[in-house]
Amino acid sequence: MKNQSNIHKNLICLIIGISLLIVLVFIPIPIHASSFNTKLPNVVSPEYDVQILVPGGHFHGIHGLTFDSQDNIYVGSLVGQSIYKVDPKTGQVQENVGPPLGMADDMEFGPDGRLYWTTMMMGRILCKSADPKIDVLAEELPGTNSIAFNQEGRLFITQVFMGDALWEIDLSGGKKNRKVVENLGGLNGFDFGPDGKIYGPLWFKKVVGRVDPETGQVDIVAKGFQIPAAANFDSKGNLYVVDMLAGEIIRVDIQTGEKTLVAKVEPSIDNLAIDSKDRVFISNMANNGIYEIDTKTGKSRTVVEGKLASPQGVAVVTEEGGDILHVADIFSYRKVDGVSGEITTVARSCHAVGPKIIEYPNGISIHKNSVVLTSMFFGSVQEMDRLSGSSKRVIHGFKAPSHALMMDDGSLIVAEVGTGNLLKVIGEKEEDRKIIATELAAPTWLVSAGPGAVYVAEFMPGTISRIDLGSGEKKVVVSGLRGPEGFAVRPDGKFVVVEEKTRQLIEVDPASGARKPLVVNLEIGSPPFPGGAPFGNLASVAVSDSGTIYLAADINNAIYKINPK
Repeated sequence: MKNQSNIHKNLICLIIGISLLIVLVFIPIPIHASSFNTKLPNVVSPEYDVQILVPGGHFHGIHGLTFDSQDNIYVGSLVGQSIYKVDPKTGQVQENVGPPLGMADDMEFGPDGRLYWTTMMMGRILCKSADPKIDVLAEELPGTNSIAFNQEGRLFITQVFMGDALWEIDLSGGKKNRKVVENLGGLNGFDFGPDGKIYGPLWFKKVVGRVDPETGQVDIVAKGFQIPAAANFDSKGNLYVVDMLAGEIIRVDIQTGEKTLVAKVEPSIDNLAIDSKDRVFISNMANNGIYEIDTKTGKSRTVVEGKLASPQGVAVVTEEGGDILHVADIFSYRKVDGVSGEITTVARSCHAVGPKIIEYPNGISIHKNSVVLTSMFFGSVQEMDRLSGSSKRVIHGFKAPSHALMMDDGSLIVAEVGTGNLLKVIGEKEEDRKIIATELAAPTWLVSAGPGAVYVAEFMPGTISRIDLGSGEKKVVVSGLRGPEGFAVRPDGKFVVVEEKTRQLIEVDPASGARKPLVVNLEIGSPPFPGGAPFGNLASVAVSDSGTIYLAADINNAIYKINPK
């Protein structure tokens, strides 16, 4: 009887186990976007320890999207100079084309199965198959932007921002590329409709247009957008348009021009793509993210995103007893809590003018209640109100300004990589600029050196110099550095410098010249942009009143907090 009882119990356990296994097999398992593994650098100084304040991310701002025949997402990053392959279910990311040739603003798979893309800053059209070989189809087309094949397999591209034209690209190599039409108003992110015509946003006209690819005839389809950035058709002939500034996905009736709001998301949408199942995906360059949009409910699902897009400039202030880090994140201006790492987005980059709009900043500094942003890409210096986060003024016409400081009288000291000049700027006109010093070799960062003087780091000679703002006299304070980028002055007067070529944060005593490494094996040193400055994305550093060091790493997008023990 005892054996029968045990057999009975074992049978019950087996049945329960099988039942649980069946239930587990048929319960849908939630799919989460893949996480990014942020590595800690090595602290070699016993005086400090290091922690990850903001974890890193996969991309450096993302733009064009497309799908391969298996519905894998391919996404391009201009700042990251790379193309990535992304699993739309899991968010797993792998690099497909690295720097610098991967600098894709838009891409498309051709009828031959090869991937074709535009490289805006290089002015080329490139393509590749599964092997590593990359072919150049066209070049000397600055501002190459959007790309698409028509139903016949003919390839068309546009120039935007650094040009304004629609081209047909000869794939045979035996003919010349054909300029279809120019002065369109910025034909961005376009697609071919069922009628064989091109449909896409005319960026600067804030409309969606229809272009005849044979004659160049342009008609307006829909109006009333803030910044329309891209348009795509699904298999049923529905046209979806993204509005970058409004943060809207809109369905447009191409016959009547009627618009229907599909979804509302955060601004800085740059592109969209539709897969073989008519699922709509968008990219957000400020969020470093890809999202699937449910066109029936308007809800979004995160495929992958990052905390920051491309943090380069950092500055720190102490507010109510705590550190607040201000970050020039290229596609946004953000604040980071120095204890929790919590991020607040103050303003976004949207190719527009407005109180909460900025122009792709890479440098940042703080003077009292003003935050000064510099944009090498747009050649601008912008003053923001530190308390309200609103733009106060934007000054254009600089030659690749890397960094700027505000003085007590409201004037600006600006370092230009494009000219090697150090300028004093007292107004918004050209005549309001005075050259203080010349022949600076790739200036990267400025720090106040007391009343009437600044320190400037020069990347090429590896120096930090003190420049008198009155006389322009330059005195080298530190030499022999290996690619200095961001630097700051500690409360004890010593410098902390980010050396790109050694991937170190070092301490330098300007009085004695003594130096030692503090942190090594930093994720810094992104490659330069073709035809641009000798350095890539900047890695910068800021020091708080307490001596805490904050460092933005340009390769993995992380921010590290380096604490004095």
